[in-house]
Amino acid sequence: MRYLNSGLAMALLVSVAAPAFAQEEGEQQEQEEAQATPVTVEQYAAVLKDVDGLVVYNDLLQRQLEAQQAEVERLRQAIDQVPELERQIPPLLGRMVDALEQFVELDVPFAAEERADRVAELKTLVERSDVTDAEKARRIFEAWQIENEYGRDYDATVGPLEIDGTVYPEVDFLRIGRVAYVYQTPDRELMGAWDPRTDQWVPIGSEHRNSVTQALRMARSQVAPDLVLVPMIPPQTE
Repeated sequence: MRYLNSGLAMALLVSVAAPAFAQEEGEQQEQEEAQATPVTVEQYAAVLKDVDGLVVYNDLLQRQLEAQQAEVERLRQAIDQVPELERQIPPLLGRMVDALEQFVELDVPFAAEERADRVAELKTLVERSDVTDAEKARRIFEAWQIENEYGRDYDATVGPLEIDGTVYPEVDFLRIGRVAYVYQTPDRELMGAWDPRTDQWVPIGSEHRNSVTQALRMARSQVAPDLVLVPMIPPQTE
């Protein structure tokens, strides 16, 4: 009797567990079938397109990274050179002022006092410890720029001049760039031009009187600019 009861219990257990086992097996089969669903051509092409885009993007990032690493190395080298450059800047600024002083001394003597004062201010400036090298360089470059502009403009000034032992308190000076520098007395009787070969004034003929007068009026904006002929003494040649 016990044997029959045990056998009946086992049969009941098998009959109860069978539906649950069948359900789990069915779900697993459905998952496998879903995973085995074939991929369409469009889906495959889209995946390839995404992969190609990622490859290109990665290459771009790699090049950018290499460029940034090269820039970092360049900046590191530049930083290492800063102390040496800082030591070289003050002597360089001093040489630039010395060169400017020599240039003014050898140049045509227009605005001589103004230009000499500018050089003297710069010589004092480079010796000051309370002014940065950047400000010193800016002022020196500015002075050189002013000298450069002198060679491209023209102007008329009035000042004293000694001519043949006589001092004329007011003489008209005409400067055209650095190629011509002439004077004319107020009565227009005496005229001369600066000779760079001898560093002195030389007289010029009366045939230039009208052209010099006209050029002076143009430089003072008294008449409209026009073409005039003025005497020019060529520089010394070997």
